[in-house]
Amino acid sequence: MRIGILGLGRIGAFHAETLHTLETVDSLVVADPYADAAKAAAERFGAEIADSPEALLAAGVDGVVVAAATDAHPALIVAAVEAGVPVFCEKPVARTMTEGVEVLKAVAGRDVPVQIGFNRRFDAGFVAAREAVRAGELGRLHTVRSTTLDPAPPPAAYIAASGGIFRDCSVHDFDVIRWVTGREVSEVYAVGGNRGADFIREAGDADTTGAVLTLDDGTIAVVSNSRHNARGYDVRMEIHGFADSIAVGLEDKLPLRSVEPGTAFPAGVPHDFFMDRFAAAYRTELTAFTEVVAGARPSPCTVEDALEAGWIAEACTLSLREHRPVTVGEVKRG
Repeated sequence: MRIGILGLGRIGAFHAETLHTLETVDSLVVADPYADAAKAAAERFGAEIADSPEALLAAGVDGVVVAAATDAHPALIVAAVEAGVPVFCEKPVARTMTEGVEVLKAVAGRDVPVQIGFNRRFDAGFVAAREAVRAGELGRLHTVRSTTLDPAPPPAAYIAASGGIFRDCSVHDFDVIRWVTGREVSEVYAVGGNRGADFIREAGDADTTGAVLTLDDGTIAVVSNSRHNARGYDVRMEIHGFADSIAVGLEDKLPLRSVEPGTAFPAGVPHDFFMDRFAAAYRTELTAFTEVVAGARPSPCTVEDALEAGWIAEACTLSLREHRPVTVGEVKRG
């Protein structure tokens, strides 16, 4: 098949490299406002260059991957759907939930699939955890712990435009909690602080946060996030039930140092970047998209899914600002 890529920054170039290696992908068409980025991709992957998103969508592509700046996501998703081209778009759907809801309205009822990029749904550990929960191996759940710790903050310009740590970082935890447990979040209580980079505080954001989520069946989920984890990129989940407990990310590249005498675990070189930790998941995710394009499966992460995680992020943002519990229903009502 022929796949288009809109946006060739860090993640777009990474997706281009992955797609180039898939047997089902015969050719790539790329577009980027920066001509040098498009030219580099064309030279490296033998891709055809389109001079605009409109030209790319008219170039006979079977599917399109949107890896452009967040502000461009709504218009590009809608344009692809209106052109009848299945679309994969990196999260978020839009910068604001209002815009995201408008995208949902625009694509609803159309027979063109949209897949949003939440890569943890394709990580082998998270997949195994979901299967164990759904099979009843843990019995009824009572506690979930989800962690995302970055090795260092992103650049100041990124932080200023990110929408805040809950919308940018924690949203991955929120999505995978919903996906693994099969439950919805009813209420949140969030806290946060700044003990690191001054530019994060100046942007009105927090560099370290904690959130307690109450799921609709009473299960408690605790989410921990930070922009400062010098040992590496740490993504984990623990799931505790009345019959068993399991963990995702408990492996030799875990960026955590045990001080228990005689303990050599973890012994590997710690993960230091999200593309390292989730390289295989990204490949599986894009392989899934080619199956969506081929009509072999429905979208594994819809616009509706992405917005549900976004509402949880909105509730946490409000909870942190007002120092109180917030229901997800409250932010949905506006």
